[in-house]
Amino acid sequence: MSKLPRRTFVKASMLAGAGVALGGRALAASDPTSGRRLIFDEQFRTIDWTIWEAGRKATTFDPGFYGRSAFARSIGEEGFNPYAIVDDAATANGKALQISAKHIGREMSVPHYYGNNEPQQQWISGNLQTARGDGTIMRGWRTGYFETRMIFPKHPLTWPAFWLMNGRSILFPKTSIEIDVVEQKGFEPTVYGAYLHEWGEPGERHEEVGVKTPVDMTTQYCRYGVLVTETECRPYFEREPVINPATGKPAVWTISRAAEIKANNDVFWPLVTLALRADIPYPETLLPEHMETSMRVDYVKVYA
Repeated sequence: MSKLPRRTFVKASMLAGAGVALGGRALAASDPTSGRRLIFDEQFRTIDWTIWEAGRKATTFDPGFYGRSAFARSIGEEGFNPYAIVDDAATANGKALQISAKHIGREMSVPHYYGNNEPQQQWISGNLQTARGDGTIMRGWRTGYFETRMIFPKHPLTWPAFWLMNGRSILFPKTSIEIDVVEQKGFEPTVYGAYLHEWGEPGERHEEVGVKTPVDMTTQYCRYGVLVTETECRPYFEREPVINPATGKPAVWTISRAAEIKANNDVFWPLVTLALRADIPYPETLLPEHMETSMRVDYVKVYA
């Protein structure tokens, strides 16, 4: 498997042409929330800073940034705060979390950020997570169905994601488990990727699937979910299972470190991120509409 650094793992270009279908009614797939109780219901009427931490990813493995932007703290960076609660009639409660990305275009002074002096990396964007760099987990769960409802920006660089990390990855990063419920490219409005990464040796391994959606994810909200059990995880789109093109059946990924998770009483904590890709050519010219963009999040929910 790829030996590239974590979070810069190259998502195979085949995703765009995978022709991956979704689990449809013909499969009589059950709703992953059926028989499960709602145990976390974040509807973003406000940003509760006792639950969410803003800024670089909680880790001691690296500086916690990836891609072409610096993730702002809750107070913002370089005079720009990417986090806001906005009115939105398309959400359940009329409010949405908006996370923005803005081109700063000058030397920056974001602590620990590698791109402050790099013209193509002088962007500010956002990352919210339910964990802190000192190992504190504000909210985390071992198993359950994790779901978000989001709308993505149309943009040549954006890389929005809803993903999970295991708790011990923060202070004991030699190995880690990452579940990417959705990763989307702003220039591919009907394709996204879902992934399982078990980083580090021994036993590093990766699973992935490309998902072709019947709708434009940059023009409407969609639901993205993953069911995590004691030993495996299953990705969902609009509460229907994502199909593995190799088998024609729902994607089911074994978590090979399940025994380790159980032994350490570990949990998974969620992240909601708007990053900018660094593995594609930078636009020769940034159009005015590219200088600032945003994604919105209706909710984050967990059922168990």
